[in-house]
Amino acid sequence: MQLRLRTKLTLVMTSLVLLVAAVLSGVFAAQLLEQLLQATSMRANDLASQVFLQAQHALTDAGEQGLRPASDTPQEIHDYVRHAFEINEGLRTQLKAAKDNPLIYEVSIVDHDGMVLISTDETLPGTFLPRRTALSQLVQRNFLHQVKVLGGPSKVFELDYPFSKGGQPFGEVRVALHSGILLKEIEPSLRTSATFVLIALVISTLLAALVSGATLAPLRDIAAQLDRISAGQYDAPAPDAEGFAGSGDELGLVSRKITQVGQQLRGVHEIFSTMRENMNSVMAGLEDGLLLFTRDSRAVMISPAAEKFLGAPAGQFLGRRVTEIFPPGHPLHQALHVESDELREVAAETELQTSEGPKRVSVSVQAIQEDGERMGALVTLRDLDSLESINTQLQVSERLAALGRITASMRLWLENLKESLPAEQDGASQQAVQVLDKEIDRLDAVVKRFLDFTRPMDIRLEATQLADLLKEVLEVAQPQFQKSNIQLAHLLPIDVPEAYVDRALLKQAVLNLVLNAAEAMPGGGQLRLVLSRRGEMAEITVGDTGKGIPLENRQKIFQLFFTTRPGGSGIGLASTFRIVQLLNGSIDFTSEVGRGTTFRIELPLAA
Repeated sequence: MQLRLRTKLTLVMTSLVLLVAAVLSGVFAAQLLEQLLQATSMRANDLASQVFLQAQHALTDAGEQGLRPASDTPQEIHDYVRHAFEINEGLRTQLKAAKDNPLIYEVSIVDHDGMVLISTDETLPGTFLPRRTALSQLVQRNFLHQVKVLGGPSKVFELDYPFSKGGQPFGEVRVALHSGILLKEIEPSLRTSATFVLIALVISTLLAALVSGATLAPLRDIAAQLDRISAGQYDAPAPDAEGFAGSGDELGLVSRKITQVGQQLRGVHEIFSTMRENMNSVMAGLEDGLLLFTRDSRAVMISPAAEKFLGAPAGQFLGRRVTEIFPPGHPLHQALHVESDELREVAAETELQTSEGPKRVSVSVQAIQEDGERMGALVTLRDLDSLESINTQLQVSERLAALGRITASMRLWLENLKESLPAEQDGASQQAVQVLDKEIDRLDAVVKRFLDFTRPMDIRLEATQLADLLKEVLEVAQPQFQKSNIQLAHLLPIDVPEAYVDRALLKQAVLNLVLNAAEAMPGGGQLRLVLSRRGEMAEITVGDTGKGIPLENRQKIFQLFFTTRPGGSGIGLASTFRIVQLLNGSIDFTSEVGRGTTFRIELPLAA
């Protein structure tokens, strides 16, 4: 989990306070424990001395009372001493007072063999009492060992006060202390210390939060300033720095530097925006697909026309390496000779499967260099089939223009010829003139058809719902479908936006394609009529399952009077071609012999 800077500062300051508090608490606990052990040792030693003195008085009192041991044997002396201790009220009072002391676990007087003579524990007299760990060993050890012992399993320590009788060691006064009792003695002080530490931590955390908040406030203002610059507000004023970050300190200096950088970025952004707009305008008008790669073969610019070659929006490929855009197995991978993410200068042709079917594509790579150093590469993709189609359309337009000029001259000549015929002739001449007159009328009708085709049309553009228009075309052609046993498959979505067209002209153009498709299937078949949207264009597709167009006739298909059907005029497709051009659209077709032909009309959508 990523922590904020304020949280980190608060944690660091709190940790420092915790460390100092822990050290001070440790020192305090060590001193407290040392004082306790020293005081306990002194109290135990004083108590042992008092018990010893009281024991001496007990023996003196017994002698004054006339009590004597029956003999000098050790056992008799032992019994005598034990009896003297038991009957002495002062000693018993002393032991009872020791028993009531919260620090004393047990006080016993034993002989030199460890046999208990008298004890605060009434079960011990007459039993053997093993020697316990000396209290001096605990007092003399270090603090950590003392804490480990007191915090561990319960343990009994003792202080020994030896005494003698008749110049010979006779026994000891043993004062026992329990580790648990010692720990309870310092627990209140430790709790108080822990409370102070906790309060110090809470106060230090609050202070750390306040101090870090006040310290980082200018950084938040600087971050907001950077956000405004990243959002394009390059002239945003610098924040007023106050408190911990006055205008003259380092943070104030950084803020002013950021303002200067923002002003410089504004100029760079304006230049870049202008260049990008110009570049987009240029690339939008190009038919060729352009891909610009950096020196490490990452795509940084892809023209809109490249999408039809890539099969996906250009935005999906920006930032990707060339091997990711053209992976092994892709037709362009081999054509570009891609090796280890490197592009070499190359020019080749290949066949690429697109959404519009297979296309012949010209591929070229041009290295971009500056001062002899390679900076990147420009890949150009060119649709060779579209170039041939454009050339064909230009040739058709030129021929139609020439035909119009010739037709106008021919009609003028025919009219002059007809007016020059004599009004009165003999029988044979009259018959010849009548035949000539009929031929002139026939030629005049043909010329009129030429002129009607080549004469400028009156275009009336209006926003038109193409789905409704295409349905009207199907209603007109329905009798032809029934006559030729043609099955109709159509997809006319109403969500395709309107297009600005001449309704009557477009209806005639599509009807020409539909009737031609029907005539191409005299034995029946399927006719497809599809309306769809392709970017900012509406596409009308008319397809059939007829015999198709042979390869040698495809460049002549839009020529006036070219027909392969007996009785055909050869005007329908030429007229359709001209109408689509007048509507600022384009027409193209694909055909496969034995499987059928598909015509596609593209028209600009209404803005």
